[in-house]
Amino acid sequence: MRTNRLIQTVEAHTEGLPVRVVTGGVGAFPGATMAERRDRFIADSDDLRTFLMCEPRGNGWLSGAILQPPTRSDADWGVLFIEVTGVLPMCGAGTIAVATVLVETGMVTVEEPVTRIRLDAPIGLIIAEVAVRDGRAESVTIVNVPSYAHALDQIVDVPGRGELACDIGFGGNFYAFVNAAEVAIGDGAADGQGVGIPFERDRAEDFIAAGRDVMAAVNEQMEPVHPESGYRGCEHVVFLAPGSDSGQSSLGVRHVLINAPGWLDRSPGGTGTSALMAVRHARGELELNTDFTNESFIGTSFTGRLVDETNVAEHAGVIPTITGSAWITGSAQYTLDPSDPFPAGFTL
Repeated sequence: MRTNRLIQTVEAHTEGLPVRVVTGGVGAFPGATMAERRDRFIADSDDLRTFLMCEPRGNGWLSGAILQPPTRSDADWGVLFIEVTGVLPMCGAGTIAVATVLVETGMVTVEEPVTRIRLDAPIGLIIAEVAVRDGRAESVTIVNVPSYAHALDQIVDVPGRGELACDIGFGGNFYAFVNAAEVAIGDGAADGQGVGIPFERDRAEDFIAAGRDVMAAVNEQMEPVHPESGYRGCEHVVFLAPGSDSGQSSLGVRHVLINAPGWLDRSPGGTGTSALMAVRHARGELELNTDFTNESFIGTSFTGRLVDETNVAEHAGVIPTITGSAWITGSAQYTLDPSDPFPAGFTL
């Protein structure tokens, strides 16, 4: 076997979302912080991301994480979160998978009943508390970054679909929240008179197409920018199921999550759950220290809680926790034959 690249991974899934965790074959990237390492990785090493995430080794709905030595003394490991679309500042489902892998492979000192892991991520320090029994990670609770409602009761004009009401929240990434029943398809969609998308699995492609349209319209008409970090752009759209509308269901929702450039997230979305809780709190519909269940399109769920209030520049914010589980599905070694016509993968 000829190869000029050998990458070791542990494969897992977080509530249905496949996550590829890189545990070996990659050195430390340059940078004094994980944010700087993210920038340098994007500039100089992005072919590693596409090698692992894109076809023929990956697919459009795969998530991933690259373990790194930490850049700060109070962290156990550093991590870069990767997807087909790029390198995320934070990923809740990815964090849950990473914490599970670290415990079950013995890459951290394991303590029962709870192992506390500190992860150095581009968005900041992420604390993960892993519930452990008989050496197995049963669930992971993460303390996420300060989250906030960026803009409420916005009207976005979506070409071919008419005007839609949406809220925009931040939970590590920006999310646009819209009601699935209001997203018109079919004849009359352009003037808002079409039929809403049924909340059924066989309508996944309809949701993906609508998610692309909403994302593009939001970024063109009201692109969100984080007031402190400067992180910008909405790359996630959440379609809330009937009965999950604001004011109707404050303690639990069902949803479809579409990620850029257009794929359906199998997990409930950790940063999305944080952003949604921040929006509900801003509306006075979710109090601190109250369980909030966010159910994915395939029926899995995260449990969130708001544990404190804070400020994000001029915005009132909250500190969320997210609890979910991941399961290891295998391990792999990925190689690159020098004659492979797709050394950096490809997308369709």
